[in-house]
Amino acid sequence: MGAAGRDFHNFNVVFRNDPLTRVVAFTAAQTPDIAGRTYPPALSGPLYPNGIPIVEESELVPLIKRDRVNWVYFSYSDISHQDVMHKASEVLAAGANFAFLGPESTAIASTKPVISVCAVRTGVGKSSATRRIARFFLERRRQSVIRHPMPYGDLEAQRVQRFGEMDDLERFEATIEEREEYEPLLRMDIAVFAGVDYHAILHRAEVDADLIIWDGGNNDLPFVRPDLHVVLVDPHRPGDETSCHPGEANLRMADLVIINKVDSATPGQLAQVQAGVESVAKANVPVILADSVLTVADPDQVKGKRILVVGDGPTLTHGGMAYGAGTIAARQLGASEIISGREFAAGSISDAYSTYPHMEAEVPVLGYSSEQLADLEATLNAADADIVLFATPVNLGQLINVNKPMVAVEYELEERGGELAGILGDFDYYKLSGG
Repeated sequence: MGAAGRDFHNFNVVFRNDPLTRVVAFTAAQTPDIAGRTYPPALSGPLYPNGIPIVEESELVPLIKRDRVNWVYFSYSDISHQDVMHKASEVLAAGANFAFLGPESTAIASTKPVISVCAVRTGVGKSSATRRIARFFLERRRQSVIRHPMPYGDLEAQRVQRFGEMDDLERFEATIEEREEYEPLLRMDIAVFAGVDYHAILHRAEVDADLIIWDGGNNDLPFVRPDLHVVLVDPHRPGDETSCHPGEANLRMADLVIINKVDSATPGQLAQVQAGVESVAKANVPVILADSVLTVADPDQVKGKRILVVGDGPTLTHGGMAYGAGTIAARQLGASEIISGREFAAGSISDAYSTYPHMEAEVPVLGYSSEQLADLEATLNAADADIVLFATPVNLGQLINVNKPMVAVEYELEERGGELAGILGDFDYYKLSGG
């Protein structure tokens, strides 16, 4: 059971070359336009000369019965413990066993030191934490960032991808979701590796680097075995740190916990999430407080204006956030009104509002396909607003044509105190310098 990421990885490292197991299908959830395709023979290996079908998760029970399935492995992320067990109950009632694969089976060992950046939920600020850690080593070490998979196109062509410059985004036909993660790192002259086959991806990334940084997706566990496992926690969603899969497992494994967005959280939210961390984290694990600092190049463009806010798609949809950094920035900068995108939503944007009713006014960026990009463009053009405030790292103005000014919100992680630099300095000395 997957979402075109963890499921493919679990197959590659555990089942692909196992002659005693026959994998009958992948099921697809969360990510559109994956079901109905085939995991290709070039990736599935000689035991599967016709590849492996990918079907909708709604077909799971008929699939179990038709193919007499013995085991179902849950292999995607950012889902509540309760929902996981509902799915487990469905599988058990159909007669199959329900299982998970853990890090000992699925995390690949590297020949280079590894720092993993993961989280308890989508949208906590992993990418800004990755950039903060990468900047520390920028003048010290050669580093490669390996990103959690987002292979939504030609899976065979996306087996191993190296993004070394902006032109590679066009060459690999990167989606908006991919651009959001890759562009800021490329502007720092750091190569990003991603794709489908993470054994091959890791080996390629090691050629360029003294240090590997794993930049996780959703709240998934790292695909590469870390020497320092950094986990971010969000005080805007207190309680989620111990109630979502596999975020709680990440928190229990953490060598360093960063509570991000402290500057926009209430004291009560912070206290609640601190208690949640303390209840499950390893004894004496360092816990660092950090702010997510929001900046707009010209704040006067926002003050007193009627604003339509565009936010990160996964954060607002399956991440469960009602609003994101753009709404916070609009309020801080004195916008006269935040316009709801609901009444102007077109196509897939309208569908997202229906599927995720918790969302408030923000328009989620859904950029998995050209059709979704067109729906986003139509929504923004139809909206009765003075400006569009977009809180995504990608420059939307280069991808769509909008009939009103577009203003970017940038955000970076800034830790309180110097403890993070000290921890990274120790890592540099003991793991990279042989101290």
